[in-house]
Amino acid sequence: MKRLFAICISLLLLPATALAETRCGWLINPTPRNWTLVDAQNEWLIMLQGGYEAKGMDKIKDMAEGEHVTINYSHGYACFCMNVSTEKDGIVREIYSTRQLPLSKCRRDPALSEPR
Repeated sequence: MKRLFAICISLLLLPATALAETRCGWLINPTPRNWTLVDAQNEWLIMLQGGYEAKGMDKIKDMAEGEHVTINYSHGYACFCMNVSTEKDGIVREIYSTRQLPLSKCRRDPALSEPR
């Protein structure tokens, strides 16, 4: 019984990042305050102008610091891996960390289509 209690307590104390998942694909920012991540499984809403915003948006590094494609002036897309928690309906709830990858990584993935 003590062992079961200790296991339950330790599960409650796990950091939220232990429940996170890593998703890699195209991080797309086509217009101000509109962000999505498209991976092999889904299109994940991160931010919608005038509406939803995932926690941890400050964890997204400036995509202009790495390889990216510019569209619509200063907006565009890049290849990223993100450590996130998501909802089943395609929403990113929280961003814990991000890592930008070379464009070739996403371009070589047959499950991903490059944004247009």
